[in-house]
Amino acid sequence: MWCIQKINAEYRERMYNILNLYEEKYDPKKPLICLDEKPKQLLGDKRKAIPMKPGSPEKYDYEYVRNGTANVFVAVEFKAGKRVTQVTERRTMKDFAQFVKILLTEKYSEAEVIRLVTDNLNIHKEKSFYETFSEEEAKKILDKIEFHYTPKHASWLNAAEIEINVMDIECTDRRIGDMQTLTHEVGAWTKRRNEHESKINWKFTRKVADEKMSKHYAP
Repeated sequence: MWCIQKINAEYRERMYNILNLYEEKYDPKKPLICLDEKPKQLLGDKRKAIPMKPGSPEKYDYEYVRNGTANVFVAVEFKAGKRVTQVTERRTMKDFAQFVKILLTEKYSEAEVIRLVTDNLNIHKEKSFYETFSEEEAKKILDKIEFHYTPKHASWLNAAEIEINVMDIECTDRRIGDMQTLTHEVGAWTKRRNEHESKINWKFTRKVADEKMSKHYAP
């Protein structure tokens, strides 16, 4: 928000839409899912780390080996305390479309429709599905998705960013050297969070938005 001098009508409309969704009662037939992704640089140890022991944390050399990058998709249904994650080598239209298909066919197959909150990244579009699947399958998938985009320069309205921050603190904000380890660690973290049904207590409502931001609204 601090990058914007005035908040125009489009920004307010999208912000209100997201905040109204967040205030709705939980509906398992129309789950509200916030989706985002996180790049992760894979860094291996140049020298073997010294394991931690009582009274002494793990020690590792400051030098490291670059092993490329990876991507972590995170979809969180924060009212239900559920999240789905997937580690991929890249972050392409195809990767996004296939991840969303997993949400629909494996995790939320009983839902009538999923309301999907995302930012405005170019892969978060209907085109991704037509680029990945046949026209018939793409249409079938899209018929069960209701896209809700955050305003430009306002991805902070996507609750998935909070979940990714938790993932960083508890799991990924450390040296991880390869895809296999990253996949295992993210999977274990996801399982633990789901077992605890960890929710996000979203407090930024439409009323709060108007109280804090109305002076920036364009006439």
